[in-house]
Amino acid sequence: MKERFYKRDVISILEFNREDLEYLFDVCDKALRYIDKKLYLLKDKVISLAFFEPSTRTRFSFEVAAKKLGADVISFTSEEASSISKGENLADTIRMLDNYSDLIVIRHRLEGVAKYAAEIAEKPVINAGDGKQHHPTQAMIDLYTVRKLFDTIDGLVYGVLGDLKYGRAATSFIYGLSQFKPKKIYLIAPEALKAREEVLEILKNKGIIYEERNNVEDIIDTIDVLYVTRIQRERFPDPMEYEKVKGSYRVTYELLKRGKKELKVLHPLPKVDEIEYTVDISSYAAYYIQAKYGVPIRMSLLALILGAEFE
Repeated sequence: MKERFYKRDVISILEFNREDLEYLFDVCDKALRYIDKKLYLLKDKVISLAFFEPSTRTRFSFEVAAKKLGADVISFTSEEASSISKGENLADTIRMLDNYSDLIVIRHRLEGVAKYAAEIAEKPVINAGDGKQHHPTQAMIDLYTVRKLFDTIDGLVYGVLGDLKYGRAATSFIYGLSQFKPKKIYLIAPEALKAREEVLEILKNKGIIYEERNNVEDIIDTIDVLYVTRIQRERFPDPMEYEKVKGSYRVTYELLKRGKKELKVLHPLPKVDEIEYTVDISSYAAYYIQAKYGVPIRMSLLALILGAEFE
């Protein structure tokens, strides 16, 4: 199984089947044993972090993951910090990183850039988020978190609340769930931010039971996992479209009290005002646990792709 990850690009969660993901999660269980130690599994490797778009958790967790494995890291955090600001084209930037490193992690506001980079580079490419559709490593973290919380991903009722039109984390999570057997998925969004047709087609083709809703209040008592995302101003092509939908939903402690005692709330972060602050200290909040798993999941991916093993 480990050979299926070796030198593999990670562009979309849909490229990984259930068997792949469960193997990754098993490796992550091993990685957790070493989370407080410095390993040297990748001591001769260099990881490039090409972040053309702002990021906190994704960039830092990749950097920490690489350094915990003993790899060296080279990085930039915006177009202004690279020679693209001088007029260099993206293809040349990718070729330069390909020469300097053993693996490239790339994040970009435009959809398809990670796939384009993978076509140019000889070294493996990991998509750290591009456009509005793919953020595969976030989905891996999300699914792993559910497995750790419930000992399963199958048979649960999921609510995915927020920007399902432009939000790549929510879309990737839905794609990831389609590789398993959820009991049902509620797609909860304002009318203007409903899931795109290609997302619904994936669910239909996989035989996943889903239902579109405009609000969460009347179904909260049926949900096991509520996955919440913010409305991302930066993703909207028209600022007026954002103004129409901002602040259109808010998860409160009182709302969650009407749900199951075991209900857990996930969020890819950062969150703004879509979750009431009192939820943060409740038993429902699992998003800080979720964020914690970012490092071991990415450690596991880097190790597998570059041919290293945890004992």
